[in-house]
Amino acid sequence: MRLSFAQLTWGVIVLCGVSDPAAAAALPDCAGMIEVADAPIVRAERNGVLVVSDGRAVKVEGLLLPQGSRDHAPGFLADQAISTLNDFARGHRATLAVHVPKEDRYDRVRAQVFFEDLDEPWLQVAMLRRGLARVNVAADRPECASELYAAEREARDKRFGLWASSAYAIRTPQTVARDVGTFQLVEGMVVTVVTRDGRAYLNFGADWKNDFTVTIAPENMANFRNAYVTPADYQGKFVRVRGFVKQQNGAEIDIATPNAIEIIEAPSMRPAMP
Repeated sequence: MRLSFAQLTWGVIVLCGVSDPAAAAALPDCAGMIEVADAPIVRAERNGVLVVSDGRAVKVEGLLLPQGSRDHAPGFLADQAISTLNDFARGHRATLAVHVPKEDRYDRVRAQVFFEDLDEPWLQVAMLRRGLARVNVAADRPECASELYAAEREARDKRFGLWASSAYAIRTPQTVARDVGTFQLVEGMVVTVVTRDGRAYLNFGADWKNDFTVTIAPENMANFRNAYVTPADYQGKFVRVRGFVKQQNGAEIDIATPNAIEIIEAPSMRPAMP
């Protein structure tokens, strides 16, 4: 099989992990090293994965797109998100920046994605600022969490995109039980913290058998220690936690990283809206 000059050049870039120094300098420090430069994107799949012209798949790291009925939400928001993602990506050439491990279990490149010909070159930030995705940071990908959260917060404060829908409103510990099976953001006060058999329980009410709880599994405690955080640090704090809701006694979210829980101001302490 004869390869074109462009294919050969791209192969060298992929193998060497290098690119134009000017392009590298333009990327945020958190993005990692350039794995692929000038990657031609042919489409975005329904699940948000980008497809490169050679068939390689790219997971847009740190984003959770709206899922329509799976979110108990209107389908048009999912359609809008995929349509916008295709508008940004299809027919454009991307720079893919990665950290180790570079691929997920499906052999998809886990990347922060950049398009230098767009007004907002960082794809994740562009989607978040429009309210067309939520942040879902993997335990082994904490590097760009603060930047992604800032972009999400901007859209949430302005009620852009999905944030204008009650389906994506921030839940409370008292209301989240109806959302079992969906990804939610929940805000409330951590009343007590208990560790039993290596597992931490952040209780949001006095009745741990029925009230909302956040759990940290023993195998994930190292992620908190590495960030110099202990579960007890959250006791008495007002927090925003995110994850998939399950039913275990009361409603529960299991978190694997401190990036899934933010200490925030209680509602009464926040500035009044203008």
